[in-house]
Amino acid sequence: MTYVITQSCCNDASCVDVCPVDCIHPAPDDPGFATAEMLYIDPGECIDCGACVPVCPTAAIYTDFELPDHLGEYEKINADYFSWVGDIPAPAPPPDPGPRVTEQDVPLRVAIVGSGPAGWFLSEALTETRVADVETTVLDQLATPHGLVRHGVAPDHLTTKGSTDMFDTLARHRRTTLRLNVEVGRDVSHHDLLQHHHAVVYATGAPEGRTLGIPGEDLRGSHSAADLVGWYNGHPDHVDLDPPLTGERAVVIGNGNVALDIARVLLADPDVLRDASDMSPHALAALTASGIREVVLVGRRGPEHAAFTTPELLSLVSHPDIDVVVDPDDLDPLTDVEDGDRTAATYAAHQKASLLRRAAQAQTGAARRLVLRFGLTPQEVLGDEQVSALVLARTGEPKETETLEAALVLRATGHRSIPVGEVPFDTEAGRFTHDAGRVLDPRSGEPVPATYTTGWAKRGSTGVIGTNRTCAAETAATLLDDYRAGRLPDPEGDAASFDALLRERSTTFVDLAGWRRLDGHERAEGEAAGRPRVKVSDPEEQVRIAIGP
Repeated sequence: MTYVITQSCCNDASCVDVCPVDCIHPAPDDPGFATAEMLYIDPGECIDCGACVPVCPTAAIYTDFELPDHLGEYEKINADYFSWVGDIPAPAPPPDPGPRVTEQDVPLRVAIVGSGPAGWFLSEALTETRVADVETTVLDQLATPHGLVRHGVAPDHLTTKGSTDMFDTLARHRRTTLRLNVEVGRDVSHHDLLQHHHAVVYATGAPEGRTLGIPGEDLRGSHSAADLVGWYNGHPDHVDLDPPLTGERAVVIGNGNVALDIARVLLADPDVLRDASDMSPHALAALTASGIREVVLVGRRGPEHAAFTTPELLSLVSHPDIDVVVDPDDLDPLTDVEDGDRTAATYAAHQKASLLRRAAQAQTGAARRLVLRFGLTPQEVLGDEQVSALVLARTGEPKETETLEAALVLRATGHRSIPVGEVPFDTEAGRFTHDAGRVLDPRSGEPVPATYTTGWAKRGSTGVIGTNRTCAAETAATLLDDYRAGRLPDPEGDAASFDALLRERSTTFVDLAGWRRLDGHERAEGEAAGRPRVKVSDPEEQVRIAIGP
């Protein structure tokens, strides 16, 4: 018997930490970890102890004999990884966190702005450090926590969304305080936070979709992926989107995992969305009546540069009700990997190439189709008041165009962070300028005192949920180094005075008890409806339920 890691792996590496025989790779200290699509268990080294199973936040690990049919290929995918990369060096010793701060008049207090994975992983790194006694205040402008997991992960990826259970556990830490429905720049300023904390860390994600800068981009039916994903996940800012779903074809520009998620959701059986997703009721009703039967994904470059991962592509190639259509001629640029280049990254490329070739050869005649197109650049969105078509040109050949009829055009070409209050921000890059997590003024290059960043706001919209753990570790180490060096003076206020400030400004904040009340309400409504949960999307209703009678 051996254990097998499957599709919902989030790369947070909790399993690596508990494995007694070092059989899970790539580990965070392996060269290929930063670019790995997922982690793998070596069947030749696994001793069947099962220590990895309970710590996996997304329930991605099974015994080989318990693998569900739709995940059966992962046994071979795990084993083949170790044949591909060959011998793996012994793990390096953990880094020395440095000496403990021995003289603390008050605990190190850190405000973390953003309650998504990046914020929670940072809170964990700080509250669990042996360097100093640390207290964290986790804030969010929304009345619900968990950021991209709640509002960005596809609603049918319930095991991935299960990682919120881990974050709820971190929220219960005795030195962590949760303050939701508090917006920096509206309710408090950056200066206010520093008056009550030694340091402030911005883990605010990347909520805006990037634009293409082409004519017709503002027509109805032309939306960013961030808007559509927020709409079907019940983000309060996007519930009124009302995308047109009456046409038979939608086009998604981009070919990363977000693009594949959108395609799968648009093509999904409504009964599956109802029973096995936490999709918001307004979106579920709209998609139940949708006429979309074909989604075309358009990539600017060739298939060798496609950004989607093997697990996401495999879930669609093996889907019984969706045909994945690939022109075999588009796959000519795919080449075999040289024997001397056997890394985690080339293993992923090899797996994707194999899946694309498989898709090009197997069509079932399913009623719903996902068409993968490569080497095309959008030129113009056509339509009067609403989208009717998209003009594409062969990349590098602007005169060689084609017009693709569609009523819905979606941009899945990346995300941008947005400025927060008066904190210096690089508007061109769409993220904070930083040095190992220490925020820098983009004009002068000088550090902004006691100000840090982590997650997508720090590195851009790259990586998966678990990538934020290593990102947070770097920021935590930088912050603790500054504290040890005396660069973070004690604040004037404390936790009690910060709450008093919020009340003085008539800010109705939601604490952990309030979130648990709202979470329980959504789960109870879901149970009554035969669904995992029924989300509340109206901010005022969220606060009313959270505050209670």
